[in-house]
Amino acid sequence: MEFRTLIGADALQGLLGQAGLAVVDCRFDLMDPGAGRKAYLEAHIPGASFADLNLDLSAPVGPATGRHPLPAPEALAARLGTLGIGNDTQVIAYDESNGSFAARLWWLLRWAGHGAAAVLDGGFKAWSAGGFALESGEAQIQARTFTPRIQPRTVVSTAELEQALATGEALLVDARAPERFAGMVEPIDPVAGHVPGAMSHPLTANLGSDARFLPAAILKQRWLERLGGRAPERVIAMCGSGVTACHNLLSLEVAGLTGAKLYAGSWSEWIRDPRRPVARG
Repeated sequence: MEFRTLIGADALQGLLGQAGLAVVDCRFDLMDPGAGRKAYLEAHIPGASFADLNLDLSAPVGPATGRHPLPAPEALAARLGTLGIGNDTQVIAYDESNGSFAARLWWLLRWAGHGAAAVLDGGFKAWSAGGFALESGEAQIQARTFTPRIQPRTVVSTAELEQALATGEALLVDARAPERFAGMVEPIDPVAGHVPGAMSHPLTANLGSDARFLPAAILKQRWLERLGGRAPERVIAMCGSGVTACHNLLSLEVAGLTGAKLYAGSWSEWIRDPRRPVARG
């Protein structure tokens, strides 16, 4: 069976050891960038490799970019290969619990034309709570060759977003916490607020109290309310830097609502130009 959105810990346990499987640990802490790798070395799912958000799943920050620019396709392909990912590999990504960083790898793979990727629902916490095996240290990974088939229509630039907003074509959805969206607090970026016309849909709205995704039927109902009769293809997902926005894109896929796009630069790129408008409240 091919997993393309979510997988439970029980199902993943049944796949471990099979050929053609790559498990990738994506744990990360924006406030402590080294914490994810440290946690990985202490304990991880057997056979999992580690992908660092800053070093592996993003390009270096440029003068006009957001905090996590998309990696160049050739650089991403090379790194995916060292993670044991080929074009026929089933990939399972996980982070600490809610999928907010694992979804970045999930989306990057789809952008690169690879659909056989899923996020471990409940993450490392769910795996540990299930009593499944763990290992420590660096896993030995057999490198593979990955050839990207970039899907350019899955992402929009800042210029394209401005045009879509001006014509009323886009439904811009922001995954940040409500207080950040409203501009009440801003712990990361130098300017608080949101893009005028954006709608708040924090990633926590996709999750139950156990940090696992809500059932597909509930997610679909919530998204249809957000859409208000508009097609899901009109959705452009954003957040602070194009990372947690992927959580909303994954949620839409789980709900069976396909075709939404990522504003990869997101808020941290939008505010690079002080002439761009900012809304609060």
